[in-house]
Amino acid sequence: LSHIFVSPRIRAVKTFQLLLPPPNSAVTGNITYTEDIAEWNYGDYKGLTDLEIRDLRKKGGLDHERDWDIWKDGCKGGESAQQVSERLDRLIMQIKEIQKPHMCGDKPANVLLVAHGLILRCFAKRWLGWMIHSPLPMTLLPGSVSVLRYDISYNPKYF
Repeated sequence: LSHIFVSPRIRAVKTFQLLLPPPNSAVTGNITYTEDIAEWNYGDYKGLTDLEIRDLRKKGGLDHERDWDIWKDGCKGGESAQQVSERLDRLIMQIKEIQKPHMCGDKPANVLLVAHGLILRCFAKRWLGWMIHSPLPMTLLPGSVSVLRYDISYNPKYF
């Protein structure tokens, strides 16, 4: 592994420690704990279900025309979809900078992300160049390992 990016949230840090307990020879690069891959900041909605959020917003005089949608409305006291996209794009640029010198060489430039929740679906969408409100026609199951990779033959100017 060239680099590991870990969400600083306790659950993600514990997952990382279980995944690669020290000392581990697989960890040859740097480890960065970064808010850029931390779970979406739900602000006032933290710990609430979608149904509870919708009910709370309607009681507050919001969303008479349509139901609350995290992609369009964001989270009161938390983040908007635009803010989440911006920090994920920043992380993707860091990953590309790490990998760019090694794309045609023999040295591996694999990067590991350790995080939880909706942020991983958002990351996959931004990795593909999609807006985070776009439907994701794949499943990222809890506790699973997902691999995203480049197809250089398809898009050689990606870098």
